Amino acid sequence: MKTDILGLHHVTAISNSAQGNFDFYTNVLGLRLVKKTVNFDDPGTYHFYFGDEQGTPGTIITFFPWEGIGKGVNGAGMATHTAYSVPSGSFDFWKSRLQSFGIESQESVIFNEKVLSFNDPDGMQLQLVIPEKNDDREPWTTDQIGKEVAIRGFHTVTLTLWSAGPTASVLTDILGYTQIMHEGNRYRFAVDTVNNANYIDILEDSEAPGGRNAGGTNHHIAFRVKDDNILMEVRKKVTEAGLQITPKINRDYFFSLYFREPGGVLFELATDNPGFTVDEPLDKLGSSLRLPKRYESMRDKIESVLPDLK
Repeated sequence: MKTDILGLHHVTAISNSAQGNFDFYTNVLGLRLVKKTVNFDDPGTYHFYFGDEQGTPGTIITFFPWEGIGKGVNGAGMATHTAYSVPSGSFDFWKSRLQSFGIESQESVIFNEKVLSFNDPDGMQLQLVIPEKNDDREPWTTDQIGKEVAIRGFHTVTLTLWSAGPTASVLTDILGYTQIMHEGNRYRFAVDTVNNANYIDILEDSEAPGGRNAGGTNHHIAFRVKDDNILMEVRKKVTEAGLQITPKINRDYFFSLYFREPGGVLFELATDNPGFTVDEPLDKLGSSLRLPKRYESMRDKIESVLPDLK
């Protein structure tokens, strides 16, 4: 089936602490803070975007750090694991680095690929994967994390569901994914329109606890499309399948639509355009607080309630 979906665009999750979240993703994992803005619906809360140098779709993890929200429950009806691609031979570096920050990790193999699993400080379930096929994406690097080990971008997002079938149908019949592997209760789906960030796994577990959104859990995952014209074409497919979907929303850095698939996971469709340099030059991305236009007149008040970042 021909598809306009270009794999994953971004993943959005919830954190319990702005400072802790910022420190972990920029310092420990070595991602770039691409954008520092606020939640469109709650401007007293930050919205952080972490990714590669320019916030390329397929590298971006975003967070709503609601101070003191407490821990959520990773469970059924939720995207429970976010996996990044890293180079072959980098696991010793990452195991040592994570351990130096008091973070335990476990090695395993999923679909013939080596996986290193660990949690962020809020309990967000993360994985590093050494992919079977070479990932030539240019990574963001830091003084402590060089190109030979740095994170490239997303590899897989895993959905935990009580029943795989209805969600699998959305992936294949609406979004154009193809099931490419199956092992036990894990199913892998892929699109061939891009070479990376193109996998979705379904973990079917009828006994899993129901997921509950709070710190350390995923809020939604976003699938990538080229532009807002194609966005509306995909929207038509969603409505024709009988699912409820939002109107087009301008998120400043992309246009998006949201719908909840039958298993309960909130899906977003997001465009490449206009990108993160629409309000900051590339070399200054993430360096200042950017506000949606409707909140600019409230800047002083908003800045007074947002936590200071060190």
